[in-house]
Amino acid sequence: NNILNGVYKPGESLIEMKVAKELGVSRTPVREAIRQLELEGLVSSIPNKGVVVEGVTPQDVEDIYTIRKTIEGLCARWAAEKINDEQLKEMKDILDWMEFYTTKGQTDKISALDTRFHDIIFQACDSRPLKSVLTNFHHFIQRARLVSIKSTGRAISSLEEHRNIYEAMEAHDPDAAEKAVIRHVESARVNIHKYFENK
Repeated sequence: NNILNGVYKPGESLIEMKVAKELGVSRTPVREAIRQLELEGLVSSIPNKGVVVEGVTPQDVEDIYTIRKTIEGLCARWAAEKINDEQLKEMKDILDWMEFYTTKGQTDKISALDTRFHDIIFQACDSRPLKSVLTNFHHFIQRARLVSIKSTGRAISSLEEHRNIYEAMEAHDPDAAEKAVIRHVESARVNIHKYFENK
């Protein structure tokens, strides 16, 4: 989160001991976290320089959202055909909580619900190959989503987009579901570019 929020800036070296002290933990979890960040491309190990922050570039975000539109659109199409009543009920409950927290302005709570909402669609699409692609891509989606949800005014429009997705799922309408998800992803993409422009 500190990388996404700009506390650690691109090009900055991460010193294990310094980070451990700042976070109030031992060096072992910091070492593990750095290894994970390297797998996700957020940091790089450079000989004689140590671990350097890569961060998230506008081009990374552009690529993430273009790929998201394709794979999440397909996932929504298949999910609309296969989603069951139990999954629909859970989506509706999540939507109600999202509405509640949106009126309270609690974006941290909305972010967790947002993730769960999309997870139900991933489960409902019921395709092992597609779920495998989405699982591998998940950390990129999370990275962009965390930046996007923090942006002012995004929560209200995002709630409406989620409602449209739910209604398409409830109607078992593959075309409407795919379009609603693509619109949602595109809206987040436009929003996140504003975030980068204002940084």
